[in-house]
Amino acid sequence: MVEWMEDKLMEPLGKIAQNKYLQSIRDAFVIFALPIIITGAIFLIIANPPTSLDWGIINAWEDAIAPIQGQILFPYNLTFGIMAVTVAFGVGYSLAQRHDMDAAMAGILSMLAFIMTAFPVTDITQVPFGDILDYLGGQGLFVAIILGVLTTEAMRFLINKGVAFEMPAGVPPYVMRTFRALIPFMIILPIVWILEWIVWANFKVTIPQAVLDLFSPLVSASNSYWAALGMILLMLVLWSIGIHGMNVVSSVAYPFWMTQMAENADAISAGNPGEATGIVTEPFFHMFTHIGGSGATLGLAIFLLFSASVQLKQVGKTAIIPSLFNINEPLIFGVPIVLNPILIIPFVLGPVVIVTVNYILFATGVMPPVVVQPPFTVPIFFGGFIATGGSAIAGLVQIMNAIIAAVIYWPFFKQYEKQLVREEKSTSEA
Repeated sequence: MVEWMEDKLMEPLGKIAQNKYLQSIRDAFVIFALPIIITGAIFLIIANPPTSLDWGIINAWEDAIAPIQGQILFPYNLTFGIMAVTVAFGVGYSLAQRHDMDAAMAGILSMLAFIMTAFPVTDITQVPFGDILDYLGGQGLFVAIILGVLTTEAMRFLINKGVAFEMPAGVPPYVMRTFRALIPFMIILPIVWILEWIVWANFKVTIPQAVLDLFSPLVSASNSYWAALGMILLMLVLWSIGIHGMNVVSSVAYPFWMTQMAENADAISAGNPGEATGIVTEPFFHMFTHIGGSGATLGLAIFLLFSASVQLKQVGKTAIIPSLFNINEPLIFGVPIVLNPILIIPFVLGPVVIVTVNYILFATGVMPPVVVQPPFTVPIFFGGFIATGGSAIAGLVQIMNAIIAAVIYWPFFKQYEKQLVREEKSTSEA
């Protein structure tokens, strides 16, 4: 089976992980959008304190901010509200870097093209900005990604074909950059404007609205239990043969995850928590499934510290601190788990059980929805608490998930430990 996966899966999936377009999309979210999302989420939490705890200080906090909740949500609305604008810039910038182009100009072009599609082609002074904000944010992500790729590729094509002003030697670099980008800007932006005008004139919707309607079945499908199960299985099977599974899956699924989370945050902000139904988000995996790193290996890292095997104990000493911050490459390659027929079983089985339990808890409302994407290095309990906007239950569920995984790992760990102890003993006697 391992040989088949190496022959049939490793090469094509490795190519997917290295695909320049998918890498640029992932970079746009992680490098450019994430700081904005986290900053905005802080104000969302402040404006919506965790009243489920029923603590006096939190209830007093809620009463105190009630008259100014709209003002507190102002930074949230503007940060989440321009998420897609940031992603459009990030995709163009990252892709241009991979093409050795002027990344800043490509990012600006992508951003302007996207903004142009978000407004109806009418008297713009009569369009309320608040009506457009959703499509500049989470609901415009798909168009932002598509335009980020298309405009950058169009700009590269035009420049490579010589459709650009080339200045003589000696002209300052900043002037040369401006004139080289000028003709691509003058060609691409009018084309986008004409397309938006055609769509608006015929259907009375903007391009992001039309594309969102087109992709809505895919967004809904990505939020199902079977989608979550398929994603976690693919992540861990890939890791089992040495491919970074989270990178492969996230490069394709990130837009769907972020759309779900943005809709949750919008529903909470609007005071409609019942409409926050997005379950399969980035934190669903990074915060609630990958406890200690991919494969939920925190419990295994603790077992290694007390192992009778010299090798495993040494790996445990090296891996325990990174594992507390959800980094487990030292463990995956040091134990190793990769291509290890004994430990691959709990490595896959544990997260499958956790995903199933977590999906039920989110779907039944036991845990509040995810509204924040913390950095994946946030330790256990705190990550769940932050991701759900201040739910202590979510933090406790993270601890429960770690215990579930540890129980599943235990018999397989002991079997592998016995094998290594026998090998170490025979080696020392020889």
